[in-house]
Formats: sequence, structure tokens, C-alpha cells
Amino acid sequence: MHAWPASEVPALPGKGRDLRIHDTATGGRVTLDPGPVARIYVCGITPYDATHLGHAATYNAFDLVQRVWLDTKRQVHYVQNVTDVDDPLLERAVRDGIDWTGLAERETSLFREDMTALRILPPRHFIGAVEAIPGIVPLVERLRDMGAAYELDGDIYFSVESDRHFGEVSHYDAEVMRALSAERGGDPDRPGKKNPIDPMLWMAAREGEPSWDGGSLGPGRPGWHIECVAIALDHLGMGFDVQGGGSDLIFPHHEMGASHAHALTGEHPFAKAYVHAGMVALHGQKMSKSKGNLVFVSTLRREGVDPAAIRLSLLAHHYRADWEWTDQVLQEAVERLGRWRAAVSRPDGPPADALVEEIRDALADDLDTPAALAAVDRWAALQSTEGGTDEGAPGVVSRAVDALMGVAL
Repeated sequence: MHAWPASEVPALPGKGRDLRIHDTATGGRVTLDPGPVARIYVCGITPYDATHLGHAATYNAFDLVQRVWLDTKRQVHYVQNVTDVDDPLLERAVRDGIDWTGLAERETSLFREDMTALRILPPRHFIGAVEAIPGIVPLVERLRDMGAAYELDGDIYFSVESDRHFGEVSHYDAEVMRALSAERGGDPDRPGKKNPIDPMLWMAAREGEPSWDGGSLGPGRPGWHIECVAIALDHLGMGFDVQGGGSDLIFPHHEMGASHAHALTGEHPFAKAYVHAGMVALHGQKMSKSKGNLVFVSTLRREGVDPAAIRLSLLAHHYRADWEWTDQVLQEAVERLGRWRAAVSRPDGPPADALVEEIRDALADDLDTPAALAAVDRWAALQSTEGGTDEGAPGVVSRAVDALMGVAL
């Protein structure tokens, strides 16, 4: 599966800071110090109802991680999946009376268009669950053969008791885990499971649903968590730098994925840091496919909204914060974009070298985009009231905002 084209990232003088970021597993900030190649895995979309602003906020956050690393002169090995076969996708295809593969292809294509418009840097590897199945099957077989998985009526489940580190990502108690499992794709009430929250690794073929050759597992399709584990281990290996996604993935997805990997390899940790973006709400409720209260990037673009303004709307909120989309949020971003573009359009301006360092400091401090935006606001205000004599300053600001925050002025 191909990703989308990369926008050019301007080179800036000097060097960026190492990133300090909130790690869900430890509950505090950690300083990320990757080697020459930083490794990050971000969980991708299930391709229906793409791309809503909740998606956009998440991928914007991890695009900033890439940009901070690139500014430290590192390379970035970024991997993202697409869950292009799963119950919600199949259910939506049935509801709409269309082929599930066509739905997945259409929504993935739209997602690519939106990511391109928002100047989100693409992953090096963009992998669909279906194309990953040949690599998933041997992992499930291995887990079964080592006693970390068991069969129930033809389905294969992972035993969470097989990983002594289980629970170290979310730190949730059993009651919360069970509730979230039921809410987020699990089946804790199924009789016969060793533990109610044990997740499915391989679903035996169901009538009327797609299935693939599972070798000794029999025909079927993979569970959600093992998909990401197989892709991450194949392309990044154990101990990569950041596992990322929305905060709704903390449990069960990231908790279970880590346990799968620990059991498979005998190594710990799966990722050095677990980083999660907050949720975006509309009319007082989290944007949700099930609720249908979604605002789509493609709809805003069709209405003539500049993608740079959409991105500034996202950047105005700290990535870990839960926040609400309103017309005012967008209007403020449109106005900010206008002020910034007016400021950099002048032939000279106030010196900008200190501003670049302010932006770098803010982003290195747990991706503090509100602080970064406020710094640019101050420079633009000074430009509009007093001007300046530095002929290179507007260009420096324009390049810095593009390189570090992905906003083209």
C-alpha cells in the first residue's frame, strides 16, 4: 500500500532540541534520545468515515514529533497501518450496500488526500492489515505453540496472563479494563475464555465474511492488536522510540499489543514511550463514528477552508488536551493565518533568530504548540506595529513555521 507525497521540509540554521514528551506508561515526561534514526509507529485508520478532525488531530501530533526529530538532524523511520478489514468496516459496508474492499479503498484514498492537504509527512511504510496477513499468521501460531494463546470454538485468543508486564501501559484496574474491552471491540462476556479481557488473535471464518488462509490456524482473519504488532516488529523491531495514537487506544489496543510483543520476543519494552493524543468533541460529545457527530477535513476543504487554517486550529490546542471544535475555533485560526501571512509578506521585519529558538523550545517541551503559536503571534504583532530592518527575517519565520509546524505561509 502506498502512502502520500511528502511536502518539502525547509532546512533551518542551527539544531533542534531533544524531545521531552509525556509517556503514558510512566505517567510522566521522558526525554527521547533516539539514535541517528528515530523509530515511531502510529496506529492508522479503520477506513470508513475518514478523515474526521479527531483523526487529523492525532496525525498532526505525531507529525510534530517527526518534525522535531528532523530538526535534530536525525532520520525518521515512521510506520503506520491501515486496518482495512475489521468488524466496523464490514458492518458499514453492509449498511451502505457496498463492497467492503471498495469502501476501504475509497476512504483510504480520501485519507491520503487529506493528509497531503494538511502537509502531514507520510510514513516510510504504510501497511494494510490485509497485506500483513502472511506475517501475522506465523506470529499467532508461535503464540499458540508456546502456550501464550488458546483455542475457543476455532478462534484463537491471547492469554494476558502470559505476559508479566501486562497492565504496565495503561495501569487500569480489572474493572476498567473489562468495561473498556466491551466498549472497544472486545468480547469479555464470551463463555469459555480464560480471562474475560483476553483478546482475539485469529477469528475463524464466518459465513458471509472475508477470510484468508491461516495455515494451521484454519481459514479466518486476524485480530486487531496482532496486526499492529506484526507490522511494527517487521519494520521497526522491539524497543522502538514511540508508539502513538489517540488516547482511546491506551486500552485495549496498546496494552494488548505490548503484551503480544513481550510474549513473542521475551523482550521488554515494546516501545520506549507510549504517547497519546486527546479527543476532539463536537456539541459536547467526543467525535465518534458511532455517534455520527463528525467534522470531516474533506468537507471543510470543499467549503473553501484553507488547509493551513485547519492545521492552525489543531495546533491551537495542546496535543494531549481534550477539546471541542467550534466555528469560533476555525475563525480564530483563519484570522491568525491572515496575520501571519501579512507579516511574512513584507520585505523586512524584526529579527527572527530568537523566535526560531522559542518555537524549538516550545515544541521540545511536550509539543507545546500553544506556546509556539503565541511566540509567532508576538513577532507578527511587532511586525505590524513597529516593523523592522532585517531583510531576512520574514523568510526565516516562514521557513520555521513550515519546517517545525507544517504550516505553509
